[in-house]
Amino acid sequence: MRVVAFGGGHGLGASLRALRATNLPLDITAVVTVADDGGSSGRLRAERGVLPPGDLRQALVALAGVDQLSVGSAALFQYRFPGDEPLGGHAVGNLVLCGLMELVGDPVMALDHAAAMVNAVGRVLPMACEPLGIEADIRQGDAVTTIRGQHEIAIADGEVLQVRIAPPAPAACAEALKAIGEADWLLFGPGSWYTSVIPHLLVPDLAKAIVSSPAQRLVTLNLAADNETVGLSLPDHVSALSRYLPDLKINFVLVDRNAVPDPEAVAHAAQSLGARVAQAEIAVQDGTARHDPVRLGRALVPLLGTAR
Repeated sequence: MRVVAFGGGHGLGASLRALRATNLPLDITAVVTVADDGGSSGRLRAERGVLPPGDLRQALVALAGVDQLSVGSAALFQYRFPGDEPLGGHAVGNLVLCGLMELVGDPVMALDHAAAMVNAVGRVLPMACEPLGIEADIRQGDAVTTIRGQHEIAIADGEVLQVRIAPPAPAACAEALKAIGEADWLLFGPGSWYTSVIPHLLVPDLAKAIVSSPAQRLVTLNLAADNETVGLSLPDHVSALSRYLPDLKINFVLVDRNAVPDPEAVAHAAQSLGARVAQAEIAVQDGTARHDPVRLGRALVPLLGTAR
């Protein structure tokens, strides 16, 4: 079963680990945002002109093999140099990806090399092969401000009214388009809604491929609002997808049954995309708003096995 998961950062990592936890025979492809401009990724992007490697690294680690050597390689990728000197704050995997991208001159080939280093059980691809910018119009009090940069949007206070990418029509990664066209399932979320999930819908060729793919589609909603989604209800999360890609049709919307204050409103929003709501306990049990990969994987099993 061919599954393509879209996103970035910790949300995509949770989704990839959940797919692995299903123990189903899956061919997994992660399609990752490339608009990050904060921290180590932002520094390497600005100084070296490469794709921001952080979210790509996180996806590779989530798919890393379970043998001792692969686990050790994944741990090395995640090691972050301490201190304030030039290496301080950089993750080893970010530097490895940066070096590979410069060495081979092709980000897809570089990611395939890195995947072999951690014995990844799936493939990691960028949504575009050039670094992208992102900007948002945010209502702050009585004013509307345009804020540029993924990091600044993520920490900004206020209500996001509109989000855009720059350039507005970048070329999508050809390998990602091929994977989408051959997929059995397309998975969106969880993750930062405006800077990790929706950007995929803003790349014209990627959006066209998503709409025309014969795959079934599943959206996993977040457990709690973050700075980006203050004031955005769970039904609003669903509606935002159709606002940015009106032709998008979804088969299932997966939610944590303990995080749905208004099930009827969520069901109505899902129905507007042609979807049914699936409820399960998919959060960790420590009270934090994080998805448990094992529980999420358990919830995905009957959904991914649904016949058309």
